[in-house]
Amino acid sequence: MSVRILAVGKRHEAWVAGGISRYEQRLRKPFDVAWQLMPHSSRDGDAARAEESDRILAKLGDDFVVLLDERGRNVDSPELAAVLQGGLAAPRSVTLVIGGAYGVDDRVRGRADFVWSLSKLVFPHQLVRLIATEQLYRAQEIAAGRPYHHV
Repeated sequence: MSVRILAVGKRHEAWVAGGISRYEQRLRKPFDVAWQLMPHSSRDGDAARAEESDRILAKLGDDFVVLLDERGRNVDSPELAAVLQGGLAAPRSVTLVIGGAYGVDDRVRGRADFVWSLSKLVFPHQLVRLIATEQLYRAQEIAAGRPYHHV
């Protein structure tokens, strides 16, 4: 079992792809990453949010879902590691969801098992991908008791 990152948007831009690759090479099961990118909606605003949310929901099945959302819970890295370990221990797949430019609607938020905020700041989606990948690596190291994460 791996962690799937379901992200709305185009492929990784060159400036972020190297950083993502750096952490992906260090990830080991069950923390290794499988990316699934979905194209942006051609609509705007609420219509785009609804269309993208429909497509996201159709891909979730019974997964343990972690939604990255600015209105989510802000946790430290050990707390995130515990959330991910709990999801990985369940007999379900773990999927991190990164919505599109307009976010996701309440149906996706309600479906999520955990809603995670990186910060009160808003980041570009490409940067969120890199941060999420690094945090998966950090969670792996915390779970294994290795010294990557300094308290």
